[in-house]
Amino acid sequence: MKIEFSGAARHVTGSKHLLHLNGKKILLDCGLFQGRRKQAAKWNAMFPFEAKDIDVLVLSHAHIDHSGAIPLLVKKGFEGPVYCTHATRDLCAVMLRDSAFIQQRDAEWMRESGKDPEAEPLYTIEDADKAIAQFRSVNYDHKFKVSDGAFVTFRDAGHILGSAVEEWEIHDNDTHQDIRFGFTGDLGRKDLPVLKDPVHLHDLDFLLTESTYGDRLHDEIKDVEEKFAQSVNDIRKQNGKIIIPAFAMGRTQEILYILRKLIAKGKIEPLPVFVDSPLASATSEVFQIHPECYDRELADLITRGINPFISGEGVQFTASVDESKALNKFPGSCIIISASGMCEFGRIRHHLSNSIQDDKNLVLIVGFQAKNTLGRKLVEGESPVNIFGEPHIVEADVKIFNAFSGPQPVNK
Repeated sequence: MKIEFSGAARHVTGSKHLLHLNGKKILLDCGLFQGRRKQAAKWNAMFPFEAKDIDVLVLSHAHIDHSGAIPLLVKKGFEGPVYCTHATRDLCAVMLRDSAFIQQRDAEWMRESGKDPEAEPLYTIEDADKAIAQFRSVNYDHKFKVSDGAFVTFRDAGHILGSAVEEWEIHDNDTHQDIRFGFTGDLGRKDLPVLKDPVHLHDLDFLLTESTYGDRLHDEIKDVEEKFAQSVNDIRKQNGKIIIPAFAMGRTQEILYILRKLIAKGKIEPLPVFVDSPLASATSEVFQIHPECYDRELADLITRGINPFISGEGVQFTASVDESKALNKFPGSCIIISASGMCEFGRIRHHLSNSIQDDKNLVLIVGFQAKNTLGRKLVEGESPVNIFGEPHIVEADVKIFNAFSGPQPVNK
């Protein structure tokens, strides 16, 4: 047995780990690199292995830095199964098509603008659909055979919907050893909203885990709820807007849950909340069909008739571009939750462009920000920042609530 690190080793994104076992090549995750666009494009265009030589892929969860290169793997010749949980499969069906759509649109713009007449997407929507057809989903806590001498059981990782830590039972035919191997993907934290706590693996011989936040402490989620309520109330008093860059999958649903919870407790008065991300709308629909992933508190809230993942009680999921643009002229205080979570793509850039130069407003950072992203520049207090190629002075308040952060890999 041998492990080859092909991504997310001393990097934040692009998770790919190649397991050589009993004559087979098993890939653990297949994510896209994120960060500087030119550098990311270069790294994403190639694999340090032959795609057609990979026999099996085991996927820990649906975040793009772990799953986003799967259509490219298939495009380059991978024909094997992709094993994951049911919720991960459903989320990837949405996420990978969205990733392909964005790439196709960006490549078209690069060609039409003359910046790169030969620009092409890494993969298309058709490639994403072909990849999804190779997914094979499995229940949590059900042991299944991956290949000769290798069995895996998915345990709940508590990171995002469907995320799994992998408990491997391996017989190495070369050494005749029995090995218990654990792979975490990304790990969640105890007592976070929406999802169950992560399951701890025991009696392992080897553990491969992420360590993004291994050198720091997070705020307690209960403390952050109080701070969150205070921030909302303060901005409401000065008639400002709260702009929340949030990953469409996971973080958006956590914020919606916290808002509904605080409103139900009377800690904040209801105010308009706009989820301005078609992807967030689609992934919220996936959340509704996987109650097996909910923690008890969310399950109880839904039993009481309060569902954070649907429109109502002041929450509106915008659909069209016109609806999104109309938010720029919205009178009065409101909350706008929009993707992408690192402020690099999507509608969030328009909202930041129209909001960060007004000191009545608040930009609330609720997720990890990779180096060289617009989100990281805001976190580090840089001003001005470039949005759509134009400098913007940052007058709005910027706050970081790191208690929400679900770790992403740095050193593995």
